[in-house]
Amino acid sequence: MTDTTARIVTSYGKVYIVELADGQRLSASTRGKKTDYACGDRVAITVLNQEQAVINKALERQTLLYRSDQWKSKLIAANVTQIIIVVAPVPSFSDELIGRALLAAAEAGIRPLICLNKCDLPESEQARARLAYYQRYAYPVVEISAKQDLSPLRPWLAGQVSVLVGQSGMGKSTITNALIPDANARVNEISQALDSGKHTTTHAQLYKLDETAELIDSPGLQSFGLAHVAAEDLPRLMADFVPYIGQCRFANCRHRQEPGCQVTAAVASGDIAPGRLELLHRLQDEIYLAKNNY
Repeated sequence: MTDTTARIVTSYGKVYIVELADGQRLSASTRGKKTDYACGDRVAITVLNQEQAVINKALERQTLLYRSDQWKSKLIAANVTQIIIVVAPVPSFSDELIGRALLAAAEAGIRPLICLNKCDLPESEQARARLAYYQRYAYPVVEISAKQDLSPLRPWLAGQVSVLVGQSGMGKSTITNALIPDANARVNEISQALDSGKHTTTHAQLYKLDETAELIDSPGLQSFGLAHVAAEDLPRLMADFVPYIGQCRFANCRHRQEPGCQVTAAVASGDIAPGRLELLHRLQDEIYLAKNNY
């Protein structure tokens, strides 16, 4: 047995594929029931043989993207520098999920990018109009048609470790397959090695795009809990709220019914979208419940 370091390139939840410095890949399990590792993690391992290893611990992370509620946390990716939130005109995307993902990115110190896929569809005009609000507050938006032209996205990938997130059906896998033509072959090969093909739609996978860029494709999200974020920190993590921080009459203003609230005034004047304030209130309530274990 040999102790060394490796990187998690595939996460199935309880089973991982790790890559050694020489490119060799091993199936890795964890000690006991511990599963708090993510795709992209650098880990200390014990190599058991030419096919298997045991993960001992995660090394220090630069960033960690995860979601949480009052019951549990779900790690999405570690050591990423950019989160690409993939949306599409069809099926209709969720502004709620975009808002939550942007908050998670801001809290973790990860650069966000909103990617409108399927921009060639006639329904894209409506989607583009919805995304204009985010652009107004300096959230970058890039438009692509993954089946036809990925060139607008490629400059954003350079020098970054990016993770694709979004609802199912937005085209994350199509983007991955267009960027890495043999992506499906690699996934199937790994699944066969684990004799566990049932995991192929529920795992996170890291791909090397070139010498400077990597991409992590993650399972589709239908929810994005933020119980790990402090409620009082939420406004400063929302770019459209930042200009009003410290401007309310009361220092502990929760931006609800308090007199002299500049945030509710901004909503009334049209400077902040009502849905964004509703999201803040929902998150405040969720975090309160999570912290009090109701």
